[in-house]
Amino acid sequence: MKWRRRSSLILFLISLAGGCYLFLKSMDVVESEELEDGTKLKFRTNEEKVEVYKDGQWSPLFVKGMNVGATLPGHFPGELPMTKDQYLEWFEMMDGMGVNTLRVYTIHEPVFYEALVEYNRSHSDDPLYFMQGIWSPVELMKETENARDPDVTKAFKKEIKDAIGAVYGDIKIPEENGKASGAYNADASPYLLAWHIGTEWSPQMVESTNEKSSDDPAFRGSYFKAAESASPFESWLAELLNYTAALEAERGWEHPMTITNWVTTDPLDHPTEPHKMEDMVSVDPTKIEVNNWRAGYFASYHAYPYYPDFFKTTDKYNHVKNEQGKVDTYKGYLQDLKAYHEGMPIMITEFGVPSSRGNAHFGPLGRDQGGHSEQMQGELNADLLNQIDQEEYAGAVLFSWQDEWFKKTWNVMPFTNMDRNPFWYNVLSAETSYGVLGMYPGKHGVLQMDGELLDWKELEDVETFETPLGTWSMTHDEGYLYLSGRLLEPLSPETEPFYIGADTINGGTKQMAGQSFSEGFETMVRLGKKENSEVLIAEDYDFHQRLYEHASATKEAEGFHSWKLITNYQRTNPATDQLLPFEEAEVGGLERGVDWEVKGRQIEVRIPWALLGFADPSTKQVARYGPPVEGEKKLYFSKIEGIHLVPMGAGDLVSEGEVKVEDFPFYTWDPWQQVEYQVEIKKSYQLMKQAFQQLAD
Repeated sequence: MKWRRRSSLILFLISLAGGCYLFLKSMDVVESEELEDGTKLKFRTNEEKVEVYKDGQWSPLFVKGMNVGATLPGHFPGELPMTKDQYLEWFEMMDGMGVNTLRVYTIHEPVFYEALVEYNRSHSDDPLYFMQGIWSPVELMKETENARDPDVTKAFKKEIKDAIGAVYGDIKIPEENGKASGAYNADASPYLLAWHIGTEWSPQMVESTNEKSSDDPAFRGSYFKAAESASPFESWLAELLNYTAALEAERGWEHPMTITNWVTTDPLDHPTEPHKMEDMVSVDPTKIEVNNWRAGYFASYHAYPYYPDFFKTTDKYNHVKNEQGKVDTYKGYLQDLKAYHEGMPIMITEFGVPSSRGNAHFGPLGRDQGGHSEQMQGELNADLLNQIDQEEYAGAVLFSWQDEWFKKTWNVMPFTNMDRNPFWYNVLSAETSYGVLGMYPGKHGVLQMDGELLDWKELEDVETFETPLGTWSMTHDEGYLYLSGRLLEPLSPETEPFYIGADTINGGTKQMAGQSFSEGFETMVRLGKKENSEVLIAEDYDFHQRLYEHASATKEAEGFHSWKLITNYQRTNPATDQLLPFEEAEVGGLERGVDWEVKGRQIEVRIPWALLGFADPSTKQVARYGPPVEGEKKLYFSKIEGIHLVPMGAGDLVSEGEVKVEDFPFYTWDPWQQVEYQVEIKKSYQLMKQAFQQLAD
């Protein structure tokens, strides 16, 4: 009897395990068209549309998409920390937003595909589709400068094979640093809208490939082939598409395919583009032809409204006006690109603007790469989505779902320790804040800059100091240094500005408004009228001045400049020989009610670490003095013990004698390797939800 009970239990467990496995593997319930040879189709291209098979017929599908990254704050992109429950929560939020398709750039951990299958089986009437990206061997391509190098092709084909195994749930990928791994058992293939092959191509690498392989014949495959006029690089892409198709055909399915492309390597000519690299070579999707792939093939582009520069310099689209009657070069470009791809579907699979304080590029009509509130981010993104729809594209995929702290932004890289990006929230880095799902530092929403100070009583990590002006408390998180004060006298910053000097490293400004200090300040917080509330940077510490010969210096106080970021170098329009000016953005402003507040004798302020000169607060590193190394546009860093903060009213700047900085609060903290962060739906989410839901699938 014991054996029988044990045997029954074993059979039950086997049955349960098999049921779970079949739950993931048996996808017959997903409606698809079965062709005469048994091949299944759920999606296909038809003329200039993508179609979905539903309710026994083929119907056009406008892809309302969302790009989804694979990491969270505190992690590098290859660490893949997401859990199944987190994915399920995200899918629910994206579905509720009106998104019908998500795009991933690379293979995710098995839990992603398991969660997607589970979610869709419980939402069978309205599932979430996905596009599977296949990441290029970027470093190897950079090293060889030749995409057709046998090692590059071998590595790329391995990635393709692994991606197909991951999607079909029939592979075990061994552990490898920076990549997903594990046993893939969930068959997500019925929800796969397309294979999205490659990454944004380096124009130098494309041109080098074409030069090194100029005599190679055009590729001819069973499923895809290159046109006779195709470049060697385009022919290589046809080979990769054909390889993907052959592997998928073995599994009895066909899905549409596309190659990743961007404006830099589009097939259009941009004669007013000032940066040669941005219009030096083309990757033309029309030079790749379908030989025998019934699911079809479409073109896709990453297209942002602020880059490359021809969006600002061209007069080609002066006749193209938007609904507000303004000349709109992005709209004109969409029309031009669509016309070039006549007869085939085309999608914009990346578009959007970030909600960052920092700005990395100015765009026409205020569509800048940063410097936007969450509200403005949503308004601009909704407008871009509607334009893509109006020009009858096959779909639009917003970048992106979540903020990503690890991202690098070109104009803050010289004074940032990029090896530590995931461990702090850099408000100046535009690339970190494209998400509609905000990833904010630990005290976001916990400390409100309202001047009330009640929320400070709930905190444990607060240091309190007595000063001649009253009692001050300080704390910090991954993004900000926070101060609150209970002063001896009421403040009226509208009529008499209030200052907080910050001393991090030897040097800086020791004189201000006739007052001398024992130590120099690297930065100075000034709180006053709306237009005058900002973080200033010392003249001899000003990164912007030290890095760029054409930078302007806006002197806001004795010994201090406004904080600025470069947004473009001085350059020449090749079509007109016109010299285009150096461009820069002021980024030090502090908003009352958001960054600071005063109520009577109470004051509260948060100061971004980045505006205090920190290259990485998690290891207490600041940019140090001294010019950049000749030929390098970067600065070097020093570790510090902490920061002296000297609060003072305007009246304190005319006191007799030298002010002893060392008599004021010295704030220090422990370095950190783990982060706390707050997840919050941005205002832009709600605006994009409205925009997505107004568009028919």
